[in-house]
Amino acid sequence: MALGLPTRRSPLDRILARPGWHRGYDRTQDDVWHRVYTSSEIDAVHTEQSESACRQSPDHAALATARNTDALHVQPTVLDVRDRVLDDVLYLEGLQAGARNRGLPNELIERLEAAARHGHALTMLLADTARATTRATTR
Repeated sequence: MALGLPTRRSPLDRILARPGWHRGYDRTQDDVWHRVYTSSEIDAVHTEQSESACRQSPDHAALATARNTDALHVQPTVLDVRDRVLDDVLYLEGLQAGARNRGLPNELIERLEAAARHGHALTMLLADTARATTRATTR
């Protein structure tokens, strides 16, 4: 083995080393590549996410109308949504703690904190909604 020669990079490493990709660490996978977006690209991602959700909305509404014939049919879905939101909120709190520990900008930390706070409020509303399903069936 010759010393001082550069290590050989895989084709994937060469592709992902292009501008816009960031090499990070993940405790489960060691090396992870993440796509890094510019502000205008983030706006485009948000637009695509919104458009995709709006395209699916009629399907969700039709399915919900067909299945949710009484309050107890609504309950499992509400509990499932609350569970997924809570998982995401706790992940946001982890991101916030990591950002704080790494000394990242205060604006980022404050926005993560606000998003987590809003998410907790949503989980409380969903919990109240789930409770309302039981009250609606006892009347």
